[in-house]
Amino acid sequence: MSLHAHEGAGFTVLIPARMASSRLPGKPLADIAGLPMIVRVARQANLSRACRCVVAADDERIVATCKAHGVEALLTRTDHQSGSDRLAEACDLLGLPDDALVVNVQGDEPLMDPDLINAVARELTRRPDCVMSTAAHAVDSLDQFANPNVVKVVLDRSGIALYFSRAPIPWWRNSEGLNGSPPLDALKGLAGPAPLRHIGIYGYRSAFLRSFPKLEPAAIEQVEALEQLRVLWHGHRIAVYISDNEPGPGVDTPGDLERVRELLQSTSSPL
Repeated sequence: MSLHAHEGAGFTVLIPARMASSRLPGKPLADIAGLPMIVRVARQANLSRACRCVVAADDERIVATCKAHGVEALLTRTDHQSGSDRLAEACDLLGLPDDALVVNVQGDEPLMDPDLINAVARELTRRPDCVMSTAAHAVDSLDQFANPNVVKVVLDRSGIALYFSRAPIPWWRNSEGLNGSPPLDALKGLAGPAPLRHIGIYGYRSAFLRSFPKLEPAAIEQVEALEQLRVLWHGHRIAVYISDNEPGPGVDTPGDLERVRELLQSTSSPL
């Protein structure tokens, strides 16, 4: 139960977790400073104002590990194509009402900021015209702007996502390439809107999350390998919270794992 559950914020954190990982097999159970990664993620999420935090796993070993550490977990099917598909099943297993708010915290984000979880939930609460919410922060380096592994997002005037891309967007028409431009002034928002890096955390209305796996995949989604583009392609709206802070590193590779271990071992973590 969240430390802030008494404040009555009505959202549930769901954390998808799967054992199979091409780059880091058994990732959810990887030890990070004395605790399995999935347990660290759940404990971070429990520092938010969520009324409930549940791990949705594809393997009994993850469920058993979570329960041994006092983390609520449930077993889902092994054949889901994505984390959102897994969470759609979790909504049914938990019997969440259609108007429930769900925040998807990735199972490989042990340094997720609880305040960011709260902000994503709050953004969806205040935007009844949106079926989802997510987060972004300003890009301030050319390396990040050009990196296809750093997803960018552009917004409309009210903070609704227009498009997500692995390409550097928005692009300055008069630039001559990334070697000399866009200038750093542009990246800092002094010559137009600062580019935004998407942060991989999502808020959903439960009814939409249940319906999402049934939506036809979009061609742009498959080209960019970005599932959220399916939402836009079908005409739905995603609200974007702009964070002042860059998120802590996630864990995709053995190198990422070592980096996070070093970060946590060098700080006095309450977890």
